[in-house]
Amino acid sequence: MATTIFAKQALTGSEWQQNVAVTIDDNGRISDISVATGNESVKVGILLPALSNLHSHSFQRAMAGLAEQQGPNPFDDFWTWRKVMYRFLEILSPADLEVIATQVQMEMLESGYAASAEFHYLHHNLNGAPFENICELSERLFQASLTTGIGYTHLPVLYMRGGLDNKDLQGAQMRFGCNLDQFQSLFSSLSTSMTNLPNDYALGVAPHSLRAVTKEGLLMASNLDKDAPIHIHIAEQQGEVDEVVQALGQRPVRWILDEFAIDKRWCFIHATHTDNSELIDFAKSGAIAGLCPITEANLGDGVFDALTFFENGGHFGIGSDSNVRIGLSEELRMLEVSQRLRDQRRVVLSSEEVPSNGRYLYERAAIGGAQALARNSGVIEVGAYADLVALDDEHYSIAGLSNDTILDTWIFASDDNIVRDVWAAGRHVVCDGAHFLHDKITSKFRQTIKRLRNEL
Repeated sequence: MATTIFAKQALTGSEWQQNVAVTIDDNGRISDISVATGNESVKVGILLPALSNLHSHSFQRAMAGLAEQQGPNPFDDFWTWRKVMYRFLEILSPADLEVIATQVQMEMLESGYAASAEFHYLHHNLNGAPFENICELSERLFQASLTTGIGYTHLPVLYMRGGLDNKDLQGAQMRFGCNLDQFQSLFSSLSTSMTNLPNDYALGVAPHSLRAVTKEGLLMASNLDKDAPIHIHIAEQQGEVDEVVQALGQRPVRWILDEFAIDKRWCFIHATHTDNSELIDFAKSGAIAGLCPITEANLGDGVFDALTFFENGGHFGIGSDSNVRIGLSEELRMLEVSQRLRDQRRVVLSSEEVPSNGRYLYERAAIGGAQALARNSGVIEVGAYADLVALDDEHYSIAGLSNDTILDTWIFASDDNIVRDVWAAGRHVVCDGAHFLHDKITSKFRQTIKRLRNEL
């Protein structure tokens, strides 16, 4: 049955409109945008295209806050955090993963995201042996998505080795590992599973990184499906850049641009440590920069040069990555603030055409995130999936505001508690600020997280 939403203000296409009716058909797509009549079934204050979260490791939500103490090395970095993650992986069961992912997706929806891409590299059992069902853990994530109603793109990860020196995987890393035959089998099985899932779900591929995948593996993964999105971690840490230069003779982004036909299917996650020539050619390729500002700040990764990238036509989306915090507006705010601190100026990411800092960031993240998920969304227009978010226009932080000032204020002076309703491909999953299964999901997560913390 079709649903029609009345919005006092709506950002449709590339312009704000007043008193708008947006109709959603039975397939979860927008079928009509017209002047409201007052007979609409749902009434909201402010309606926006909802963003897609392009990079998530759901299981890491359960270890949030557990790696915030100084280790033996006072110059603590990402590699110390990784040791905590490996300890956590030694106790995580399939049932645990499903509970955690369900909580994470619920939090994403309540913060205003309508879809998520899961960069999924946890494939095997506690001892590193494959499950009888090679898709066991992937299917747990599918079930979480079906429970929450979030839009979903699944990105199984190819993880072949422990470093550029081709050392074997050890310990908890064994849960990630696949050789090329195993990965092809996994991808084939997942492709079959997708036929029984909602139409807005998608399957892509994720060669983990240049450290973890050989050139042969990268080539195989990128050719499994000529239309599927391809995501890869790249140039996140300076140490990684140094290792790649030593092993391959080039910086990571330069090497992959030279060796592969990078195009709009690709999403480079982080790409923090890039020089100007890499940034310019990366921007021209049409690939998406998958930026995760909260996680990048938490891990001390560095600052992505968004200004140079955007000035050269680059496109981006945002992701919650480690899920140490899940906050849509905070991700965008952190991105802009990092540029301000570096350059010692204000309103860095904007343009003459779109002087509003908030709208510039929000619209670009909506469109870029949708591209990264291979999802027809990110804009309110006929034919697109109805990925929509409604804000509370009576909330004190935005009351009385209109047009671009709403986005400026939400991103820089408010929080995600102004999110009232969210639709994911037409599924009305957040109502009056809460997910429709909020209490049930949170209760189960609380029980699981207490047990896991006691076992660490």
